[in-house]
Amino acid sequence: MAADEGKRRGLGRGLAALIGDEPTNTTGAGAPAAKISPNTVPIEFLRPNPFQPRRTFTADDLADLTASVAQKGVLQPIVVRPVSGATNSFEIVAGERRWRAAQAAKLDRVPVTVRDLTDAETLEIAIIENVQRADLNPIEEADGYDRLMDEFKYTQADVSKLIGKSRSHVANTLRLLTLPKKVRGFVASGDLTAGHARAIMGHDNAVALAKQIIADGLSVREAEALGKAPLADAPKGGGKSSAAKRPKDADTKSLERNITDALGLAVSIDHKGDKGGTLSVSYRTLEQLDEICRRLAHGKI
Repeated sequence: MAADEGKRRGLGRGLAALIGDEPTNTTGAGAPAAKISPNTVPIEFLRPNPFQPRRTFTADDLADLTASVAQKGVLQPIVVRPVSGATNSFEIVAGERRWRAAQAAKLDRVPVTVRDLTDAETLEIAIIENVQRADLNPIEEADGYDRLMDEFKYTQADVSKLIGKSRSHVANTLRLLTLPKKVRGFVASGDLTAGHARAIMGHDNAVALAKQIIADGLSVREAEALGKAPLADAPKGGGKSSAAKRPKDADTKSLERNITDALGLAVSIDHKGDKGGTLSVSYRTLEQLDEICRRLAHGKI
């Protein structure tokens, strides 16, 4: 219920509306007030946000910000929320990079804006802040969207409205989570772009193709051609293979029905004996395709 309430309160309001302008008591729930400035707190009072979608903070990334903070201080307050039941303890909602830079610059105190926010609103703000500043790699962005949908029951339309991006962008980003873990790692590190990754999505040899794309420095168009090439194995002369002409046996038809019932979508199996085969899932809407991708990513198919 709390997640749904937070969703209703926050959805579509934008980052400024979620953060707000009014000051709040700077102590945890039920804790005595700390003897601190209304606008600054000791840096050790803050702790990272478990809802932070950004996972990678490199030294090079923080170097320029640390130098600026060391010279001019933290100019924009860090948005925090009180830790329930704890005294002088705050969870960072937005501004973890500033907090890390302040630590590296050896500051004692940092400016804060304290807000009473739900878990859903906390994740919303963290995602909006990072997406608007292009601070997230595509996999972190996809994980953030997926978490909103999985934990807080957002739809893709909700996420699209929240972050101010098209629904197709949200859908395409979420599909990256269906990639093999190794390929997702290449995308997260920047060795592979999201466009390259989508070109080999669903391929049995996606990891090998990803390595080849990186090694050869292929363009997205070249990656798309590479991803299609191994599949172009139709029999010469344009005729259908003998396996395709054979009627499906009872076991194959039964398996098709079972999977169709489980997914709620039409499934076709083309078994070619010792050579393996293909399993095809038909969908009518983008929502159905997205649901398949989500279930694959979570191992629920």
